[in-house]
Amino acid sequence: MAVDVHHKEIFAAVALVLTFVAFVPYFWSIWQAKTRPHVFSWLIWAAGTVIVAIAQWTDGAGVGAWPIAVSGLLTFLVVFLALTRSPDMSVVKLDWLFLALALTALPLWFFTSTALSAVIVLTVVDLLGFGPSVRKAYQRPREENVAFFAIAVVRNGFVIAALEHYSWTTVLFPAAVGGACIMFVLLIVARRRIENTA
Repeated sequence: MAVDVHHKEIFAAVALVLTFVAFVPYFWSIWQAKTRPHVFSWLIWAAGTVIVAIAQWTDGAGVGAWPIAVSGLLTFLVVFLALTRSPDMSVVKLDWLFLALALTALPLWFFTSTALSAVIVLTVVDLLGFGPSVRKAYQRPREENVAFFAIAVVRNGFVIAALEHYSWTTVLFPAAVGGACIMFVLLIVARRRIENTA
């Protein structure tokens, strides 16, 4: 058992390192105005990620919840940088719809009796958060950072490996977000290739 916990701590440490490996260059890219993240998406992701980390912790995720919690806090920093350095103000009605759905869903976790209910709601909210970014990446794929989301895929794999207790409550969020990041990377790469051949 001690060896297993030791392995979990190693996986969590790798996930934390990958979190910073992804975020630090992303911050720098925003600072240089090379990357212009969609504020709506990142605000939705920040709030949801922190709450999911708390829900995971209550269901015994242990050290596996730490990378999610740290990621949530760093995501709030992306929101701040996006607003102050290179705001993407291309907000359309569909973006407001995604934000409204997210804000409507967030309070629902307070009325649920289990951590799983909260994680399901917040996973859906987090996936909805991709909506504005998908729309923007489809139109302007060079304003997004492929490396960040590619590292996020690997990081979420290590998050799952680091979990001390496997259940829908602890696994659903990192698995769903990892899958969404894969799809987002594929979208950006495909749209860039189309631009190059146009």
